[in-house]
Amino acid sequence: MTPMWLKFAWQNTLRNRRRSLVTVSIAALGTAAILVAGGFALSTYQGLSEMAARSTGHLIIGKPDQFNKDEDTPLQHGLDNAQELRTQLLADPQVRHVLPRVEFSGLISNGEKSTVMMATGIDPDSEFAVKGPFLTVTAGEVLSSGSKDPEVMLGEGLAKSLKAKPGSSLTLLASTTEGALNAMDVIVKGTFSTGVPDMDRRFIYTDIATAQKLLNTQRVSSLGVFLARMEMTDAGRQRFAAANPKLTVQTWLDQAFFYKSVKDLYNRIFGALGLIIGLIVVFVVTNAMAMAIIERTREIGTLRALGTLPSQLLRTLGLEGMVLGGVGTVAGAIVAIAVTVFLLVVPMEMPPPPGQSKGYPLIISFDLTMYLATMLTMVTLTVLASIWVARKTVNMPVVDALAHT
Repeated sequence: MTPMWLKFAWQNTLRNRRRSLVTVSIAALGTAAILVAGGFALSTYQGLSEMAARSTGHLIIGKPDQFNKDEDTPLQHGLDNAQELRTQLLADPQVRHVLPRVEFSGLISNGEKSTVMMATGIDPDSEFAVKGPFLTVTAGEVLSSGSKDPEVMLGEGLAKSLKAKPGSSLTLLASTTEGALNAMDVIVKGTFSTGVPDMDRRFIYTDIATAQKLLNTQRVSSLGVFLARMEMTDAGRQRFAAANPKLTVQTWLDQAFFYKSVKDLYNRIFGALGLIIGLIVVFVVTNAMAMAIIERTREIGTLRALGTLPSQLLRTLGLEGMVLGGVGTVAGAIVAIAVTVFLLVVPMEMPPPPGQSKGYPLIISFDLTMYLATMLTMVTLTVLASIWVARKTVNMPVVDALAHT
């Protein structure tokens, strides 16, 4: 019986083709808008999560106080046995690399002007090999291990403030782990931009040996563990936490504050957008079905007089809504896929977000689950709207329906 009723529903939608075309178009545009917006949000989440994991590592291992308390002196809560722990972690087959980091602050001077710096000591060869081009080098070269003289890379804004360029000599001033002041002359190897002007005005990179010599210690702040795949993060955290109960193992998500903020904001924006678009589609379908039912009231009365049950009429009218919604959602999905492919073939750049100086490529992700869930929701809403608007007419007395004008 279902194919026959579906055929009747299809033929009924063709009675007023202009009205049906408008309804299908609205449903298609609404579905496409939801899918494109959702794909944009998903691509943003994916890009930010990969950027966060690449910056800190999938896992970050350190002492509990390193993550929970402020330090009175540099590396007060640092790791003493970093090399042994690094060797232990690299023995795990799921671990690709383990990168140590030394984080400290102090002053940097060109002899005439001094300014605050936020410094990070890294293993240069491993850092740039593992993370790839995570910095935009604007002048000079990246750091390398084994340099004869202590070297640093400066943020573009900091270099401009100090009038420094590759080859310039600067002085770093910081407190040691004992609380004394220590100074060291360094050479500028290059300048970089992170895309965040506030960071570029304070941030510097140096190698771990230089940072440890300046701070008079062999400790490191933390170890960043890079796994073979992002999906291994939770299992890896549990495994390493059990093997090192005195240490804290955080995931990239625990330190991805920007990612959390953006995701929370986008979820609210696109959630509200989807709700509004869904209501618009429901109202359009409801209006179209209401007009169709009013025009066919006498026909409905005739069918009732011939023995057609109200439930059968509701099923037919619900199927009409399903046809309108189904054709509209399929067309909308096709439009969304076309937009996705177009942006892959013809790349477009988004303007820089607030607080940043670099734009990013506009990419729309395709997610089958999102497509199926959106299409199913839209079709369900159109079916329910059609049944709701038709229930009064199909249940009215036959005499009243036949007398309707």
